[in-house]
Amino acid sequence: MFEMYGSVYNAIYGIVIAFVCAFFISVTSTPVVRTLAFRFRVTDIPKDNRRMHKKEMPLMGGVAIFVAFTVSVLIFCKPTIPTVTMLIGNLVIVITGIIDDKYDMNAFVKLFMQIAASIIAVFGGISIEQFNLLGYTVELGVFAPVVTVIWITAITNAVNLIDGLDGLSCGVSTISAATLLLTLLRTDTDINVICMIAILVGACMGFLPFNFNPARIFMGDTGAMFLGYTLGVLSIQGCFKLNGIVSFWVPILIFALPLADTAFAFLRRILTGKSPFHPDRGHLHHKLIDKGFDQKHAVMILYAVSGMLGIAAIIFSFGWPIKALVVAICAIVMLYGNLNFSFERRDIAKSQREQVEADSAACCGAAPEVQSAAGADGACEAHNTCETRDADKAQGADSAHVTAPQQQTEEANGENAENSNNSDNRENGENEKGQAKSDKSEK
Repeated sequence: MFEMYGSVYNAIYGIVIAFVCAFFISVTSTPVVRTLAFRFRVTDIPKDNRRMHKKEMPLMGGVAIFVAFTVSVLIFCKPTIPTVTMLIGNLVIVITGIIDDKYDMNAFVKLFMQIAASIIAVFGGISIEQFNLLGYTVELGVFAPVVTVIWITAITNAVNLIDGLDGLSCGVSTISAATLLLTLLRTDTDINVICMIAILVGACMGFLPFNFNPARIFMGDTGAMFLGYTLGVLSIQGCFKLNGIVSFWVPILIFALPLADTAFAFLRRILTGKSPFHPDRGHLHHKLIDKGFDQKHAVMILYAVSGMLGIAAIIFSFGWPIKALVVAICAIVMLYGNLNFSFERRDIAKSQREQVEADSAACCGAAPEVQSAAGADGACEAHNTCETRDADKAQGADSAHVTAPQQQTEEANGENAENSNNSDNRENGENEKGQAKSDKSEK
């Protein structure tokens, strides 16, 4: 379609229009998908400590991203064989994700479907034929299909496994796709591929407002696997087609965060005698949460790390490997520092104490609503404080009620005593008068 534009300027203009179209489709379709997820009960209920949400949440949000991406690609991109096969593979991945979100598919069955979708891409001519490692070109030959399937499956699982906090997987995918787009814009990459990457960025950005903390809908495995699969395929059509050392290190830097997290997760599970697909609470985002960060802070830290690695990839594509290495080291140090030497924990602890005190002061008139602000522990403390205050007030009221009758009784007794004394005095006076009269009569 972009052949009609006739110039680079017009092609870029068309890419921007495609990006905006995908963004609007994603924004408008996400509420519809959310309603359908609730209607068909495709939801996630928190049932273990790995889940960070506290209430039932709709899944299947990736359908909105898939619809926005597919419709925009069909409108703005040329239907080449690699493009069509990628869309077919996307459909397989999305159907697998919907079934998994609804019925919790077996991990090995899900892996088989991911491999099947990757093989579809290989049959469409999407393949890693060679890459440059340390200045040496490595020709894959007959191993090219195998390496291609491994790469696509690895990226699919990496993006899926990092989907543990609100907006994390979608945001990291957006950063990775944007980095890929900026890297390829200055190369002679097929305009079709560049347009599809821009469309993917637009679809993700349209969904992200609904997914960022506090999330109203989750991508689920539908969205996470779709983004991973699409990014894996597009990176092969883009970066791995470039010449020189860029073809290997640029995609590694772009996807370094999710790949590293997945590699450590698999290694950790294998060393502990568990299946590599056994879920646990040892991912990077879990560690940041355990350090005291809330979801927004943890996600922003991982966004920053992913963005720094993306900048390193762009710098590397300009032929500045030393500068790229420095930026990548800064990203690693930044992540390591937040995991081990962060001072944010004090700030969060202070803010939590302040919140508990505020809840404690305000809860006496509305104790049932207290628990929504400071978490369970803070709410319990505030509620206990309120109960103590109410008990004190009740005790004071009871003592007041007890004291009043006692005072009334004492007053009544005093009056009776006074009346009795008066009557006695009157009788004594009368007796004295009578005695005086009798004395006079005797005289």
